[in-house]
Amino acid sequence: MTHFQVLIVGGGNAGISTAAQLLRKKKDLQVAIIEPSDKHYYQPAWTLVGAGVFDINRTIRSEASVIPQHVTWIKEAAAYFDPEKNTVLTTGGNAYSYDYLVVAPGIQLNWDAVKGLKETIGKNGVTSNYSFNYAPYTFECLKNIKPGDTILFTAPSTPTKCGGAPQKVMYMTADYLRKKGILKKVKLEFVSGGSMLFGIKKYAESLQKMVDKYGIALHFKYDLIAIDGEKKQATFKLLSGWGGVTVTKKFDMIHVTPPQSAPDFIRNSPLADAKGWIDVNKFTLQHVKYQNVFALGDATNTPNAKTGAAVRKQVPVLVNNLIALMQHKTLTGKYSGYGSCPLTVGYGKLVLAEFGYDNKVMETFPFDQSKPRRSMWLLKKYILPWLYWHKILKGTA
Repeated sequence: MTHFQVLIVGGGNAGISTAAQLLRKKKDLQVAIIEPSDKHYYQPAWTLVGAGVFDINRTIRSEASVIPQHVTWIKEAAAYFDPEKNTVLTTGGNAYSYDYLVVAPGIQLNWDAVKGLKETIGKNGVTSNYSFNYAPYTFECLKNIKPGDTILFTAPSTPTKCGGAPQKVMYMTADYLRKKGILKKVKLEFVSGGSMLFGIKKYAESLQKMVDKYGIALHFKYDLIAIDGEKKQATFKLLSGWGGVTVTKKFDMIHVTPPQSAPDFIRNSPLADAKGWIDVNKFTLQHVKYQNVFALGDATNTPNAKTGAAVRKQVPVLVNNLIALMQHKTLTGKYSGYGSCPLTVGYGKLVLAEFGYDNKVMETFPFDQSKPRRSMWLLKKYILPWLYWHKILKGTA
């Protein structure tokens, strides 16, 4: 059995950044990353790809190019955890042991949970910016919208990564139609399994103004359960106490945000809580039962927004606490619950929502970030992608 001091499960933003920062603090650590994919994606730009203002090829690099130097890449998929024996098993049947484990596998997109979705996505006007494969098709759909069309935008009742993304595409679509001069002749509907537009009043009020400006109809507590692409019909289950009542809506284009969960191998593991998420202390990111196990990113049960910005604030906390544990010191790192949601509300306009635990507003800039600004759009389009590839993944930001 191969042994490592630190074994990281997941080679996305969280896993790579953690490995890079660990080795900057302790150069002699033996670190390995278990990650099956040979591609690494910058997913936040897919909203811009869907709006036709960002090249999809600039959102992908080889996984090999982002693995930090001196880190062993185990190109396999994790399948089972045995934390009592400090061991991880892979789907290939190999076992790897560790002194310390960091779990960062990301979130699972459950495309199969919507009946008929996999059969029709990428055609029939059915698209999603949640996939590298379909984000370019979103823009193809935008170009084909004509007067009299109905466009639906869905959001599931499950937790999602980048909870603002289901709305971002909606505002961009509306602004595209406004520029084309046909906005008032097209019906736009936001059909969400959630109960509100945004959980923080300051930003919700700003977004409501955009909804009113664009004339978007809002439907809450509607969960998408089936799509018939040929008939252009979407079926929703009503969640507000109606008991099994469904509603079918016609569409010419539909943007789907798939239901999401922790990955199956996490949900079925000893690391999971009752809802399937990795059970960690929300401040220290240490597992509540297994002291030498830490976790971060979208698969944990920390009650924060599941965003890349959250990961950026979690990584240094986890790294400091992991090193403190190695040195038999007290864990002093505390994660504030910080998350950020750059909400594109039109071409060249962005609301930068920043907040922590208990919906505490935690803004970076010395102005009201709930107001749409061009400067924040430029931040999202140019600065953040550069920062990701050149600083965050290298452990220097």
